[in-house]
Amino acid sequence: MRKLAMLAFAACFGGVVAAAVLHGLQAPAVAAPTTQSGAPAITPMAASLPSAVAGQPLPSLAPMLAQVTPAVVSVQAKQRVRLNNPFANDPMFRRMFPHIPQERIEQSLGSGVIVDATRGYVLTNHHVIEGAEEVTVTLADGRTLAAEFVGSDPDTDVAVMRIPAEGLQQIPLADSGDLRVGDFVVAVGNPFGIGQTVTSGIVSAVGRTGLRGLGYQSFIQTDASINPGNSGGALVNLNGQLVGINTASFNPRGSMAGNIGLGFAIPVNLARNVMDQLVTSGEVRRGTFGLDAQDVDARLARALGLDHPRGALVTRVHADSAAAAAGLKSGDVIIAADGERIDNRDGLRNFEGLHAIGSQVQLDIRRDGKPLRLSAKLREQPRALAGASLDPRLAGAGFSELPERLRQAGISGVLVESVAQGSRAAASGMREGDVVMGSSAGAFEDLAGFRTGFTRPPAQLVLQIVRGNQRGVLQMQ
Repeated sequence: MRKLAMLAFAACFGGVVAAAVLHGLQAPAVAAPTTQSGAPAITPMAASLPSAVAGQPLPSLAPMLAQVTPAVVSVQAKQRVRLNNPFANDPMFRRMFPHIPQERIEQSLGSGVIVDATRGYVLTNHHVIEGAEEVTVTLADGRTLAAEFVGSDPDTDVAVMRIPAEGLQQIPLADSGDLRVGDFVVAVGNPFGIGQTVTSGIVSAVGRTGLRGLGYQSFIQTDASINPGNSGGALVNLNGQLVGINTASFNPRGSMAGNIGLGFAIPVNLARNVMDQLVTSGEVRRGTFGLDAQDVDARLARALGLDHPRGALVTRVHADSAAAAAGLKSGDVIIAADGERIDNRDGLRNFEGLHAIGSQVQLDIRRDGKPLRLSAKLREQPRALAGASLDPRLAGAGFSELPERLRQAGISGVLVESVAQGSRAAASGMREGDVVMGSSAGAFEDLAGFRTGFTRPPAQLVLQIVRGNQRGVLQMQ
């Protein structure tokens, strides 16, 4: 009876415990060891699991991590920040307190991954080194090296650095397109600056989008713990290959509240493409269809004869654009691109931003309620425009595309990148950093639409702008 009870207990707690219990039951009885005085000797309890069960070694990630961890580094970024002291300009105050600091040094911590040991290239996040005046990298062996900035792309949050290529070890790159939900992954980084740390989990989702304020998105979602300081670190598969660059975690109480199993990583295929462009030219060039679009709500879906309120409704096709060459028209609804579902206008922009110039894309559309497939070849997005090339009243101003993180936050328009002192634009009150959201020249969403609006310059040019948290209008003279 006792033996049956023990067997039932073993079954409840799995094979390892069962094997140990059965071994004890089946082993022959032996005399307990004793001391010289004849008292039973005390045998210490084992403090660890056996190295093998039934002749099979216990699984461990240690051999794989021994190859991975030397290629994951800690990144320290320093930036001088000027203090806003209300008394700093008071001569009397400065005479009384001559040594009051006018600036302070801010330090941030993150992680990085050595992906090219020969040339010393390190991948990390743009937000880890953004604005830094000095960046150092600490290797797993304790060496601290000064890092040289190669380039970064805020819209995908990818940055590339270079360190002296001596005695480095790199991580081989996987094909992140092969990842499936349920695959095991391991995150390596420097959370909270406490030192190199390893966490594990599974792939919770692939191609994740719709996260506000995070630029172009096609994230790997994982439940492996990713905390502040893990940014820029490695997400690897069980073969020790890099599948992603850890970039963000989600917590309704804020990132410093810790991890709740919602971590996000940039797929290595995307990071590799951005890195190649940054190393080659120092900038990232993106493709565009050259159209304006809006979301499809329930009312529009009924009017357009659609079964479901989803897709990107084309409201304008720009002249000499990829969309025009493909035969797209106003009123078309784009519901998929290369088989990828397009739910709204932001989804279409996200698709454009993640595909290279020259990519041939198959578009599934609905025209007059009927399905149609068109092929479009992405053309280069304009990155900047001189105001004088649009209208003399904008002379002296330079315009550029909005950072994608602002678009993901619900803002559309163009950014005033520069305003020359004494220029016509400056005389009208325009300032660097203004966001132009509307214009009497015509509706627009981006730089291409802004330019199209000036095909016929308006008699009066009025711009709707956002400056900081304030909205207003500028009458351009």
